[in-house]
Amino acid sequence: MTGPQAHWLADGRRLHLNHGPIDLVVETFGEAGECRAAYSQAVARFQTILAELVEELPELRRPAALRPRAFAGPTARRMEVAVAPLAQMFITPMAAVAGSVADEMLGALLAGRRLDRAYVNNGGDSALHLGSGQSMTLAIAGTGHGLADRIAIHAEDGVRGVATSGWRGRSFSLGIADAVTVLARTGAEADAAATLIANAVDLPGHRAIERVHARDLVPDSDLGDRLVTQGVGTLSPGEVARALDNGLAVAEDFRRRGLISASALFLAGETRISGSVALAAPNKHKAKETAHA
Repeated sequence: MTGPQAHWLADGRRLHLNHGPIDLVVETFGEAGECRAAYSQAVARFQTILAELVEELPELRRPAALRPRAFAGPTARRMEVAVAPLAQMFITPMAAVAGSVADEMLGALLAGRRLDRAYVNNGGDSALHLGSGQSMTLAIAGTGHGLADRIAIHAEDGVRGVATSGWRGRSFSLGIADAVTVLARTGAEADAAATLIANAVDLPGHRAIERVHARDLVPDSDLGDRLVTQGVGTLSPGEVARALDNGLAVAEDFRRRGLISASALFLAGETRISGSVALAAPNKHKAKETAHA
């Protein structure tokens, strides 16, 4: 594996950082000198973040408990803090790794800087910075489900993280959601919650669903022998509704507990929304600053 890589994307505005499984797009908005300094800080922090995680990987793959464990690295600590409140269900800190990396990198970007807006997009799981009175447009999963694919987040909303999970994504899922997008206070919290809500969108034992033991696909998977979804066949409208309602019950519980701000659940052309109706009524005008989820 090559070391950390950093280069500008073709538009000359966005910084691409890549190292092994970590693939980030970073963009800042504000005074030019502040933006340059922020990008330099991000590049410097990126040099060690993966190595720090690898050092603690065995414990990060173990199930979380309601009482957080002590981890050495700041990103690992973010992961553990995000999953501990959800530990009544099976979850490991790895469920929050993408969002936690985005949060950690955003923190490095902002340290000592004055920026209007900024985001760190880690393969669709993003951490956001919005100065007072600022807003940002997000592109989310949902196209083709009767939901527009963009939402506007305002500074006063308190949302600073967005994440998407589902069986079609880059990580394994125990459920059958095409996608579940979550808005929360941090990228780590959004990532962990999206994982569990997507797991809950399910029809256990349904014959149209193809499942494989996670360990058969990735021997050192944190999911071990749990069955992960590899294909979803034809479902009746009633079955789609039942699966979505299963996930919605979890999403509503998380929202009532203050763990998330809102979520959108997608399966087979149907949608469920938990939380702010702004998620279902996005800004129709494409903005220049767009973070993808």
